[in-house]
Amino acid sequence: MWSLQLRMWLLISVLFGIIYAVVVVIGTSVLRVSDFSFYLIISLVMMLVQYLIGPKIVEWSMKVKYIKREDNPRLFQMVESLSQRANIPMPRIGIAQINIPNAFAFGRSLKDGRVCVTSGILNLLNEEELKAVLGHELSHLKNRDVLTITMLSVIPMIMYRIAWQFLFYGRRRDERGGNTIIIGLAAFLFYFITNLLVLYASRIREYFADRGSVALGNQPKALASSLYKLAYGSARIRPEALKESEGLKAFFINDPSAGRKEVLELSQLDLDKSGTIDASELELLRKSNIRLNLGDKMMELLSTHPNMLKRIKKLSEYKA
Repeated sequence: MWSLQLRMWLLISVLFGIIYAVVVVIGTSVLRVSDFSFYLIISLVMMLVQYLIGPKIVEWSMKVKYIKREDNPRLFQMVESLSQRANIPMPRIGIAQINIPNAFAFGRSLKDGRVCVTSGILNLLNEEELKAVLGHELSHLKNRDVLTITMLSVIPMIMYRIAWQFLFYGRRRDERGGNTIIIGLAAFLFYFITNLLVLYASRIREYFADRGSVALGNQPKALASSLYKLAYGSARIRPEALKESEGLKAFFINDPSAGRKEVLELSQLDLDKSGTIDASELELLRKSNIRLNLGDKMMELLSTHPNMLKRIKKLSEYKA
């Protein structure tokens, strides 16, 4: 737990430093301002804006509609029971009006937590599997990593916009062109670096949330089966529909765009072809070695989520 929080705070510090560096470069080159406090204030304001508008962006992008107990008593009771076990305030519960089967959590703090499922997940998972997924999402809230990833995810987007502005539009306004090109290239480099850092933060938080779900009393096999079914469900979604949530897939419990690949990987574990991963199949995985080739390692490096075989291998080591 403390290891996760330490890594997240280190990442926030690094990314804030990058934002500050970019603001200073732009300010000294374009605005000709050399006041330290001016740049510090601008950088802090940028972080504050991310804090304030992050949840609204997620709500709007995911088409979230919040529900009351009478709207879905079964779902409400699951979240309520798991919240009590986790000893956290009851979060708001929402249903995202998208077909991609998945779930996610977001919010500014524990008191502002929101847990959402998509309309596509409700008829796909059984009760045990759905509880395991909800436990995973509530663990994100308990670990306080939701706000962090919400804020971090905006930083690469800012870097990309700055790079685009200076590389493709700045030169037209500045006949000299030199400064704008340098700033644009620096921003693009920072975009690449910050994106890798955000991806890393996203992957480590998934491992901790998986462990958190098991700690709340959910069976590892239930979470493993839910990941298998979600990958299968995502593989059946049209690519055009998957692109609609591309920018926010770090919030999901698994990466929908990797569904086809993950189904092929996980079907190897499903020895009885039941469409689930049972305790005996999970035990066989625990005793085996997982070795990724160079291509898989590179794909994981550029992914919001851990390699699925590695992730379920880690799940197999937990005891409910």
